[in-house]
Amino acid sequence: MADSASFATLLETFAASPAFKSALRKQPGRKTQASPPRAFEHVVSDAHPLLAALIALSHPGRTWLVCADVRAQERLFPILQQWLPEALFFPDAPPVPVDGALADPETGAERLSILEKLREAATQSECIVLTHASLGSSVPSPDSLRKTEIRLKMGQTISRESLIQNLETQGYEVVPRVAERGQIAVRGGILDLFGFQHLRPVRIELFGDEIESIRAFDLDAQTSVEALEECALLGAEAGDANLMPLFELVSKTDRFAWSDAYSQPKEEDAPLSFHSHAAAETFLLLTSNAPGAAVGPDNNATACFESPLGTFEAGDFIVDEKKRELFFSQLSEWRREAWNVFLFCRNEGEQERLGELIPSGEADAIHWIAGEILGGFICPGARAVILSDADLLGRSTRNSRQRRRPVAEVLRKGMPDFTELEEGELVVHLEHGIGRFEGLRDIPREGIPEQVLVLSFANQAKLYLPLEQSALVSRYVGIGRRNPPLSELGDGKWSKARKSAEHSIFQYAGKLLALQAEREICSGFTFPADNRWVEEFEDAFPYTETPDQLTAVADAKADMESSKPMDRLICGDVGFGKTEIAIRTAFKAVMGGKQVAMLVPTTVLAEQHYRNFRERMSAFPVRIDMLSRFRSAAQQKETITGLKDGSVDIVIGTHRILSGKLEFKDLGLVVIDEEQRFGVLHKEKLKERFRQVDQLTLSATPIPRTLYLSLMGAKDMSTLETPPANRIPVETFICPYDERTIREAIKREIARGGQVYFLHNRIESIHRVRERLQTLLPKARFLVGHGQMDETELEDVMHKFVSGQADVLISTTIIESGLDIPNANTILIDRADRFGLADLYQLRGRVGRSDHQAYAYLLLPRALLSVGESRKRINAIKQYSSLGAGFKIALRDLEIRGAGNVLGTQQSGHICAIGFELYCSLLKQAMAKHKGEWKQTPDQASVYIDFVASREPDFAAAAGQKAPAFLPLQYLADSQPRIEAYRNLSSIRTLSALESLEANWKDRFGARFPEAVENLLTLAAIRIEAGAKGITAVEVKEHKVMLRRGEDYVLIGNKFPRLPTTQSPTRRLSRLLELIRQL
Repeated sequence: MADSASFATLLETFAASPAFKSALRKQPGRKTQASPPRAFEHVVSDAHPLLAALIALSHPGRTWLVCADVRAQERLFPILQQWLPEALFFPDAPPVPVDGALADPETGAERLSILEKLREAATQSECIVLTHASLGSSVPSPDSLRKTEIRLKMGQTISRESLIQNLETQGYEVVPRVAERGQIAVRGGILDLFGFQHLRPVRIELFGDEIESIRAFDLDAQTSVEALEECALLGAEAGDANLMPLFELVSKTDRFAWSDAYSQPKEEDAPLSFHSHAAAETFLLLTSNAPGAAVGPDNNATACFESPLGTFEAGDFIVDEKKRELFFSQLSEWRREAWNVFLFCRNEGEQERLGELIPSGEADAIHWIAGEILGGFICPGARAVILSDADLLGRSTRNSRQRRRPVAEVLRKGMPDFTELEEGELVVHLEHGIGRFEGLRDIPREGIPEQVLVLSFANQAKLYLPLEQSALVSRYVGIGRRNPPLSELGDGKWSKARKSAEHSIFQYAGKLLALQAEREICSGFTFPADNRWVEEFEDAFPYTETPDQLTAVADAKADMESSKPMDRLICGDVGFGKTEIAIRTAFKAVMGGKQVAMLVPTTVLAEQHYRNFRERMSAFPVRIDMLSRFRSAAQQKETITGLKDGSVDIVIGTHRILSGKLEFKDLGLVVIDEEQRFGVLHKEKLKERFRQVDQLTLSATPIPRTLYLSLMGAKDMSTLETPPANRIPVETFICPYDERTIREAIKREIARGGQVYFLHNRIESIHRVRERLQTLLPKARFLVGHGQMDETELEDVMHKFVSGQADVLISTTIIESGLDIPNANTILIDRADRFGLADLYQLRGRVGRSDHQAYAYLLLPRALLSVGESRKRINAIKQYSSLGAGFKIALRDLEIRGAGNVLGTQQSGHICAIGFELYCSLLKQAMAKHKGEWKQTPDQASVYIDFVASREPDFAAAAGQKAPAFLPLQYLADSQPRIEAYRNLSSIRTLSALESLEANWKDRFGARFPEAVENLLTLAAIRIEAGAKGITAVEVKEHKVMLRRGEDYVLIGNKFPRLPTTQSPTRRLSRLLELIRQL
């Protein structure tokens, strides 16, 4: 391709034209009032980001770009960022219309962090994108921010106690582990702080009173991610004290750019006369005329009009020759008249594909730009034409560059965490069975209090477990809501249940592996390797793939290219990108000369996939059709004929696809979506009908990683655990049920052109709710959907809502989660307290699928939010509004359901009996035994050393005669991190893992280990090193070292080795490790 023009080239083309040069020239300002606004008239809205960038970049200071509303702001901002990567998005104040509502903290933090930057004058071109409403909103004054600010720098000397006290008076809360804004955790010389305006928490490490290091850390993993030189903390009052209108922060050297948001200030409206308040230059970007604006002699000199090409339907540019010819002749004309033609392509794949289609003479004259615009336009004043691949290929211009909101790290789903023990919850003790965790207690031993876990069992029996043995205990997680009875201490029922589960799991593993072996023998079609079109098609994906997506696609392709029929299950949460995997495998199958059938549970979902497939494949000659009751009899007949003669490549449909009457010319791949919603009969019919055909199954219920790892090698599975980048978190409000809140939330969404879900889970009262809402909002259009409607009636309701024929859908939880309705961006959940965390998580996931900010309102009875309710209940509700620890539990609950779905009823029963974590470890063991990979010898040696004290009271009683090997209370005082640290240590199996754990402890708890911690890690190294050398037991008594391999002792020179008596206990421990390493 001739010219790969940059964004700068495009800006230069506009800035160099006389009309724009004159419009952007700085005018001498008046001292008393602002110069009259200058207008760019007849500028189509698609051109606003480009002109806004010109205005901002031609000014060395700050430009305030004001949009009419949030929707316009969210549309314009990602495009503007291509020219101004450092542009700032100032969010509207969160809508909390009712007292007592708990607001989402993210927006407040984002606003505060930008206000902090606004205290300093801009030293270069800078742009803030905001709404008209935001400009008049109240914000804390720079003075009030300065008063509450605490600034910390490297090398600074501070008093730890005074700092903590100061932060507490500023509204910070001391907690064991930082999980949300406004919290501090103290561990010896380590202070974890999460400032109210911070996007990430920071870790301060002190050496004495000196700040030795400042690091930002990851909230989930609790590990450091970036070293900082300094940090500033604002107090809780920063957001409340001394408020002032935002426009008062506009200085005389700033510029205004109004994107269709300008309104002439009225005389009586003095406080809102933003324009006269500051003598700032004002520019107007207007789609029509601006009365009273100062413009040049020719109002059209800087006009930008819609592209004369119009828009193409999906696939037209490829299929419709006349439309293509029209485009080529227009290109030739522009070239002859010396116009600059810029063609925006989202990526290289689109560029290559269009480059192949456009005649080379014309393609050489085009300036190709890798990027995005809202839509094509033409500017006669700059003799420039701007086009986009979306215009030509008939794709929606839904932003793939969503606003990257710099919130605290998006939750990455890793291993479900079973360590967080909550008082009153059921737990599993590996040896004694199911008990209840009663909390932690200090028990005096040798005159020193020792912390123990208190577990209660049947018949009021209690077990006191030292923290260092906490690895034997895990949270009980079963399937379903029923809890098992508590085990009796000392009876044989637990070991019987465990043995029964072990036996059943062993048989189940054998059956799975046998099925897998059977499938290996079958032969199917071997698809060819990817051709150039497949590569171009994948490059044209407008979003960034997650690592999980890339792995899943690679796995599916490897299956297709092998000789055995593919049978792969893709598990992933809603919106994690399963559809794209289906689209890529389907495209590969068509390129291999085969047909594809996609089976979906509902017609509405079929229609959605039909649109997505057509849009994605619009640049290629692939014929896609749909079989559903929304198609006429004639259309269906045509599709059936096309499948028989091979002219239809891909068909998407409901159960009709399973009909024996449907004939394919050469079917090569079947994709089943929302597999969990098909009954057993349908699944059997599928297996029968498409035995030799490759099958790809998509499941919307995620499954736990531990189970996934246990099943590896027995089931072809891919899991999607990473959420897509740029997903703007849903802003969540917890408020009492209040009709004002409901009315405002719905009005706000409808005003920005969106739709609303109202979730009411009682069928008997759902129509009364509709009547009440209709009274509150007489102009809104409502629909009702619930599970007692027959299937076709419910589908019609959904079809109307998807096609925008209603504003609000009042429904029960029956409404399918697989549907992608980008226009529905507000959900109100009535009686949110009646839902589990997992349900709330899934319901909240229905919104926030587009590049617009989404809102979720959890409505609760007022009594639950009152002062009288226990703090614990409010904290539990608060968790719903964050992406933090609360949702980890939700994800885990959700995954366990997925586990039941994958394993079947009988195995679910065993999970209920022995708990999920133990089930997974037994399944992994069974798999290894069947494959002959199971080692009878443990990978760690058991260790007993008479001169080591592994508990604090024992060390105190030994009066310096023993080496301490434990986590001292002074080093790590809080019980939850202590339990976690001991559990992590007990699960370590390799030296490299031990090194990682050591680095993690240094980062989280302090780099200077006490002697007891050093010895604890040495003890772990002895266990691992000995195990690696086949030693099963290490025993040291009175300096004599007895090492055993099974029943045999290891002798050196025909005698037991001895440790020097003159050395200190700690030195002797290190000597023992050296001795084992030398074996």
